[in-house]
Amino acid sequence: MQAKILYVEDDESLSFVTRDNLELKGYEIIHFSDGKKAIESVDTLQFDLCILDVMLPGVDGFTIAEQIRKFNKEVPIIFLTAKSLKEDKIHGLKLGGDDYLTKPFSIEELILKIEIFLRRSKFTTIAAPENFHLGKYIYDYKNLALTIDGKEKTLTQREADLLQYLCKNQGDIMKRSDILTAVWGDDDYFLGRSLDVFISRLRKYLKEDEQVAIENIHGVGFRMKVPA
Repeated sequence: MQAKILYVEDDESLSFVTRDNLELKGYEIIHFSDGKKAIESVDTLQFDLCILDVMLPGVDGFTIAEQIRKFNKEVPIIFLTAKSLKEDKIHGLKLGGDDYLTKPFSIEELILKIEIFLRRSKFTTIAAPENFHLGKYIYDYKNLALTIDGKEKTLTQREADLLQYLCKNQGDIMKRSDILTAVWGDDDYFLGRSLDVFISRLRKYLKEDEQVAIENIHGVGFRMKVPA
């Protein structure tokens, strides 16, 4: 199946080269150079992945991401930014972004990130456990659903992947590097900050059962604790 990618970039030369390379890889690219037009499409077109330039005239990439998340909680979002400020990257992740690339970037790196995300979405062929009982919670990985007392929370795909990894290794101490490699496909400083953001989100989602906890193991990583 051909993956459909939303690509929003106002730099004409960069977008031409990027789009051309991605199409050669077999992806269907829907490109917009205008953020406002991109927003008008997100509730009518279905995408498997989104690539958003942050610094757009008028409507910026962060605003587009917020709109996307209103209609689709799981589609992976990769931000492209000319800034290397940690604050901008963390802000994008908190808005629901999954990853970022700082300009100038290599096409090879972008393609690698795309492949990693699509392997972990509906394009994956690797079977994995889909349902878990976490104290009072029921976690349905396939449907990205975390339920307690009839209340259902829909997770993003990245949140779902991380929670699944924690569930599969519950009771064990998991190294940060192992989590990053398994869920993000790489281990570096900024992805480590992203991991902390996502761990905080999951703790918030799981706070209604005091016996369920994601423990911080100082200097090592995390441990998923659930009642026996």
